[in-house]
Amino acid sequence: MIGKFRLGLKGKMSLLLALLLVFIVTCLSVLVLKGIRENQRTMLEQSFTQQAEAANLRVREEYLTGRRVQPDQFMKQTGQRLAVDLGAQSGMAVTLYTVDGTFAGTSLPFQPRADVQDALHFTAQGQSAYITEGDQLLFLAPLYNAEQRLGTVQFHASLVEQNAFYARTQRLFLLAGAIVLGVGFLIGYLYVRRQVNVINRLNKAASLIGQGNYLSAPSVVRKDELGELAEGIYEMSRSISTSVGALHEEKQKLLEAVGRLRELEQQQKQFIGNISHELKTPLTSIIAYADLLKMYGDDPALLDDAGGRIHVEAQRLYSLVEKALQLSAMDVYEFETQAEVVPLRPLLEEAVARLQGKADSCGVTIQTSLAEGEVWVDPENVMHIMLNLLDNAIKYNRPGGQVHLLNYITAPTDGTQRMIIEVADTGIGIPEEAELRIFDPFYTVSKDRSRASGGTGLGLALVRNLAEKQGGTVQLIETGPDGSRFTVELPLHASGSEGIKYTQTNKGEARNE
Repeated sequence: MIGKFRLGLKGKMSLLLALLLVFIVTCLSVLVLKGIRENQRTMLEQSFTQQAEAANLRVREEYLTGRRVQPDQFMKQTGQRLAVDLGAQSGMAVTLYTVDGTFAGTSLPFQPRADVQDALHFTAQGQSAYITEGDQLLFLAPLYNAEQRLGTVQFHASLVEQNAFYARTQRLFLLAGAIVLGVGFLIGYLYVRRQVNVINRLNKAASLIGQGNYLSAPSVVRKDELGELAEGIYEMSRSISTSVGALHEEKQKLLEAVGRLRELEQQQKQFIGNISHELKTPLTSIIAYADLLKMYGDDPALLDDAGGRIHVEAQRLYSLVEKALQLSAMDVYEFETQAEVVPLRPLLEEAVARLQGKADSCGVTIQTSLAEGEVWVDPENVMHIMLNLLDNAIKYNRPGGQVHLLNYITAPTDGTQRMIIEVADTGIGIPEEAELRIFDPFYTVSKDRSRASGGTGLGLALVRNLAEKQGGTVQLIETGPDGSRFTVELPLHASGSEGIKYTQTNKGEARNE
């Protein structure tokens, strides 16, 4: 069986060097040859321009000193003689034409049959023209007496010598390029071969280390990068030989890490068990309205409103219990999200209404500045987010404090807009050291504060989780002795932004109301 062909490093580097040399020699040859061709062309143009000026001076002199006739008649009468004189003067074959392009005379022993009608068309417009036929070059230029055209002069030049010089130079470049390529490739191959041999020795040293045979000295001693690599391999060998004993300790650490991961897994499962914390919000609302019924049992309107609210909260409580039981049974840690187009203002008003009883019992005033708009979210999850944020704003407020709820639409960024909801309070604030951890599961600001409010550290963690599932975010914007401000960002439904424009100024005014 014939093995597969493998191009080693020596072959690759040699091939790369050969291609580099070919590229350099080719570029150099092309540039030099192009320069030679341009130089030849420039010299021809200068020569033809000088000859055309001399011919124009000679013909104008003949025209002015002779008998005054029309230019065509003048060229027909004197064209042959002038062509011979100009040919002798310039050292080139010359042909003259009348103004209308008719042959007038030539210094050649016979009239060449060249098609120069297109060139004569250019000279009729006062321009010079070139015609190349094999090794022959024809240059045509107009003849003038002041502004009056007298005819056209045509010079015949041979390009044999120039083309021969160009061909000789080209052959010299090919020969020199072949020599440079051959010598350069040979030198490069020998150098690459030497370096590859060093790399092979380093490779063998690495293989010995892989087999457990550690080095007693560097395999290569050089004062370059390969020498540094050999020294590095030797140091690596020593490090590995002295670190085998430490592997057992690392193994023990890994086992401890696995145990920690199992504890984290158990903590995740406890998260589902502790979801009962989230049942507190509807229960709090039910208790608050029940207390109001005891206090104002003779108010029919209150009885009707409280009964409806208690019914709504009881249904929500039942839904949460059912979902928690289902999640525990399925060992799933995330709520299912079913997004739809949701008018946001009624939802926010409903959230405020649910917690109005608790706010009244705590002596807290809820102020709202709500705008119309539709968002693409799961309404139950958004309701849960708002109830948690509003409940915290009430719970950690001061007696006689305020809760501000507002929403607005951001200015378009990258062609998209977002709905922003702000919940601000005048409460006790959050300590600076706790700001970065308030969204962590099971984290509470302080044990005393947690016991006083009945918190377990799951509320804001669940809020963040639900916000991210809506394609949004929740952030603590500011906090301090004068209160805290949270923002929730939600995806805006396309039709919900029509006719509504809110700026940062609107946001500030709404909050200051």
